[in-house]
Amino acid sequence: MISTSDFQKGIIINFESQSWLIVDFQFVHPGKGAAFVKTKLKNLITGNMVEKTFKSGEEFGEAKTEIIKAKFLYSHRNRFFFCKEKESSFRFDVPKETIGSAFSFLKVNQIVDATLLDEKIINISLPIKVFLKVIEAPPSFKGNTAQGGTKTATLETGAQINVPLFVETGDVIEVNTEKGEYVRRVE
Repeated sequence: MISTSDFQKGIIINFESQSWLIVDFQFVHPGKGAAFVKTKLKNLITGNMVEKTFKSGEEFGEAKTEIIKAKFLYSHRNRFFFCKEKESSFRFDVPKETIGSAFSFLKVNQIVDATLLDEKIINISLPIKVFLKVIEAPPSFKGNTAQGGTKTATLETGAQINVPLFVETGDVIEVNTEKGEYVRRVE
Protein backbone atom coordinates (compact mmCIF):
# COMPACT_ATOMS: atom_id res chain seq x y z
CA MET A 1 0.00 0.00 0.00
CA ILE A 2 1.13 3.54 -0.74
CA SER A 3 0.15 6.36 1.58
CA THR A 4 -0.14 10.00 0.51
CA SER A 5 3.01 10.63 2.56
CA ASP A 6 4.89 8.32 0.13
CA PHE A 7 3.84 10.23 -2.99
CA GLN A 8 6.60 11.12 -5.45
CA LYS A 9 6.61 12.12 -9.09
CA GLY A 10 6.62 8.99 -11.24
CA ILE A 11 4.93 6.64 -8.75
CA ILE A 12 2.06 4.60 -10.17
CA ILE A 13 -0.98 4.01 -7.97
CA ASN A 14 -4.24 2.09 -8.37
CA PHE A 15 -7.18 4.44 -7.94
CA GLU A 16 -10.78 3.83 -9.02
CA SER A 17 -9.77 0.43 -10.52
CA GLN A 18 -7.25 2.02 -12.90
CA SER A 19 -3.51 2.74 -12.91
CA TRP A 20 -2.50 6.39 -12.53
CA LEU A 21 0.92 8.04 -12.79
CA ILE A 22 1.62 10.84 -10.29
CA VAL A 23 2.75 13.72 -12.51
CA ASP A 24 2.82 16.35 -9.76
CA PHE A 25 1.76 16.66 -6.14
CA GLN A 26 1.69 19.21 -3.32
CA PHE A 27 1.13 18.75 0.41
CA VAL A 28 -1.18 21.44 1.79
CA HIS A 29 -1.32 22.27 5.51
CA PRO A 30 -4.12 24.80 5.98
CA GLY A 31 -4.19 26.85 9.17
CA LYS A 32 -7.50 25.28 10.06
CA GLY A 33 -8.59 21.73 9.31
CA ALA A 34 -6.81 18.58 8.23
CA ALA A 35 -3.87 18.45 5.81
CA PHE A 36 -4.46 17.19 2.27
CA VAL A 37 -2.56 16.42 -0.93
CA LYS A 38 -3.29 18.03 -4.30
CA THR A 39 -2.20 15.82 -7.19
CA LYS A 40 -2.06 15.85 -10.95
CA LEU A 41 -2.57 12.30 -12.24
CA LYS A 42 -2.23 10.74 -15.69
CA ASN A 43 -4.40 7.74 -16.55
CA LEU A 44 -2.04 5.15 -18.02
CA ILE A 45 -4.73 3.52 -20.16
CA THR A 46 -6.45 6.56 -21.69
CA GLY A 47 -3.70 9.18 -21.23
CA ASN A 48 -6.16 11.65 -19.65
CA MET A 49 -4.84 14.10 -17.05
CA VAL A 50 -6.90 14.88 -13.95
CA GLU A 51 -6.38 16.85 -10.76
CA LYS A 52 -7.44 15.10 -7.54
CA THR A 53 -7.30 16.02 -3.87
CA PHE A 54 -6.73 13.33 -1.25
CA LYS A 55 -6.89 13.40 2.54
CA SER A 56 -3.52 13.13 4.24
CA GLY A 57 -2.83 9.49 5.16
CA GLU A 58 -5.12 7.96 2.51
CA GLU A 59 -3.76 4.68 1.10
CA PHE A 60 -3.73 3.22 -2.39
CA GLY A 61 -2.62 0.00 -4.01
CA GLU A 62 0.66 0.09 -5.89
CA ALA A 63 0.57 -0.98 -9.53
CA LYS A 64 2.82 -3.91 -10.48
CA THR A 65 5.35 -2.36 -12.79
CA GLU A 66 8.80 -3.22 -14.05
CA ILE A 67 11.50 -0.72 -14.94
CA ILE A 68 13.98 -1.59 -17.67
CA LYS A 69 16.97 0.33 -19.01
CA ALA A 70 16.42 1.35 -22.61
CA LYS A 71 18.54 3.09 -25.24
CA PHE A 72 17.06 5.83 -27.44
CA LEU A 73 17.59 5.04 -31.13
CA TYR A 74 15.74 7.65 -33.21
CA SER A 75 12.46 9.51 -33.68
CA HIS A 76 10.13 9.62 -36.66
CA ARG A 77 6.76 11.37 -37.02
CA ASN A 78 6.20 11.99 -33.28
CA ARG A 79 7.16 8.40 -32.37
CA PHE A 80 10.31 7.59 -30.42
CA PHE A 81 12.11 4.29 -30.95
CA PHE A 82 14.06 2.48 -28.24
CA CYS A 83 15.70 -0.88 -27.56
CA LYS A 84 16.67 -2.66 -24.36
CA GLU A 85 20.09 -1.47 -23.21
CA LYS A 86 21.75 -4.92 -23.36
CA GLU A 87 19.40 -6.57 -25.88
CA SER A 88 19.13 -4.59 -29.12
CA SER A 89 16.73 -7.12 -30.67
CA PHE A 90 13.98 -6.06 -28.20
CA ARG A 91 12.76 -2.83 -29.83
CA PHE A 92 9.72 -0.72 -29.07
CA ASP A 93 8.32 2.71 -29.83
CA VAL A 94 6.25 5.19 -27.85
CA PRO A 95 4.30 8.30 -28.84
CA LYS A 96 5.59 11.77 -28.03
CA GLU A 97 2.88 12.17 -25.34
CA THR A 98 4.34 9.28 -23.32
CA ILE A 99 7.66 11.08 -22.93
CA GLY A 100 6.19 14.51 -22.28
CA SER A 101 8.19 17.71 -22.61
CA ALA A 102 11.47 15.94 -21.80
CA PHE A 103 11.62 14.63 -25.41
CA SER A 104 13.53 17.76 -26.38
CA PHE A 105 16.51 16.59 -24.28
CA LEU A 106 16.74 13.08 -25.78
CA LYS A 107 19.87 12.35 -27.79
CA VAL A 108 20.81 9.23 -29.75
CA ASN A 109 22.14 6.33 -27.60
CA GLN A 110 20.98 7.99 -24.37
CA ILE A 111 20.00 5.51 -21.63
CA VAL A 112 16.56 6.04 -20.06
CA ASP A 113 14.22 4.17 -17.71
CA ALA A 114 11.19 2.58 -19.40
CA THR A 115 8.28 1.55 -17.17
CA LEU A 116 6.34 -1.57 -18.18
CA LEU A 117 2.79 -2.24 -16.98
CA ASP A 118 1.30 -5.52 -18.23
CA GLU A 119 4.09 -5.83 -20.87
CA LYS A 120 3.23 -2.38 -22.27
CA ILE A 121 5.53 0.65 -22.11
CA ILE A 122 3.66 3.33 -20.20
CA ASN A 123 6.36 5.83 -19.26
CA ILE A 124 9.85 6.94 -20.27
CA SER A 125 11.97 8.72 -17.64
CA LEU A 126 15.10 10.60 -18.58
CA PRO A 127 17.89 11.12 -16.07
CA ILE A 128 17.22 14.29 -14.07
CA LYS A 129 20.44 15.87 -15.33
CA VAL A 130 22.03 15.35 -18.75
CA PHE A 131 25.08 16.78 -20.51
CA LEU A 132 24.37 18.44 -23.86
CA LYS A 133 26.55 20.39 -26.28
CA VAL A 134 25.63 23.97 -27.22
CA ILE A 135 25.54 24.17 -31.02
CA GLU A 136 24.41 27.78 -31.30
CA ALA A 137 24.65 30.71 -28.89
CA PRO A 138 24.68 34.43 -29.65
CA PRO A 139 28.00 36.13 -28.87
CA SER A 140 28.50 37.68 -25.43
CA PHE A 141 29.17 41.39 -25.03
CA LYS A 142 31.02 43.08 -22.22
CA GLY A 143 28.85 45.32 -20.15
CA ASN A 144 26.69 45.40 -17.08
CA THR A 145 26.29 41.73 -16.15
CA ALA A 146 25.91 42.33 -12.42
CA GLN A 147 22.26 41.34 -12.76
CA GLY A 148 23.20 37.94 -14.22
CA GLY A 149 21.84 38.27 -17.75
CA THR A 150 20.82 35.32 -19.90
CA LYS A 151 20.58 34.47 -23.58
CA THR A 152 18.88 31.69 -25.56
CA ALA A 153 21.12 28.85 -26.73
CA THR A 154 20.32 25.91 -29.04
CA LEU A 155 21.45 22.48 -27.87
CA GLU A 156 22.51 19.43 -29.91
CA THR A 157 19.00 17.96 -29.54
CA GLY A 158 17.40 21.09 -31.01
CA ALA A 159 16.07 22.29 -27.64
CA GLN A 160 16.41 25.97 -26.81
CA ILE A 161 17.02 27.08 -23.23
CA ASN A 162 18.17 30.19 -21.40
CA VAL A 163 21.82 30.12 -20.39
CA PRO A 164 24.15 32.65 -18.71
CA LEU A 165 25.96 35.12 -20.97
CA PHE A 166 29.36 33.37 -20.59
CA VAL A 167 28.15 30.15 -22.29
CA GLU A 168 29.45 29.90 -25.86
CA THR A 169 28.98 27.68 -28.91
CA GLY A 170 30.80 24.37 -28.38
CA ASP A 171 30.45 24.36 -24.58
CA VAL A 172 28.99 21.31 -22.87
CA ILE A 173 26.38 22.17 -20.25
CA GLU A 174 24.37 20.25 -17.67
CA VAL A 175 20.59 20.56 -18.08
CA ASN A 176 17.82 19.68 -15.60
CA THR A 177 15.35 17.67 -17.73
CA GLU A 178 12.45 18.05 -15.28
CA LYS A 179 12.57 21.85 -15.30
CA GLY A 180 14.20 22.33 -18.70
CA GLU A 181 16.79 24.65 -17.15
CA TYR A 182 20.52 25.26 -17.33
CA VAL A 183 22.41 23.92 -14.29
CA ARG A 184 26.12 24.52 -14.97
CA ARG A 185 28.84 24.50 -17.59
CA VAL A 186 30.87 21.28 -17.66
CA GLU A 187 34.62 21.79 -17.78
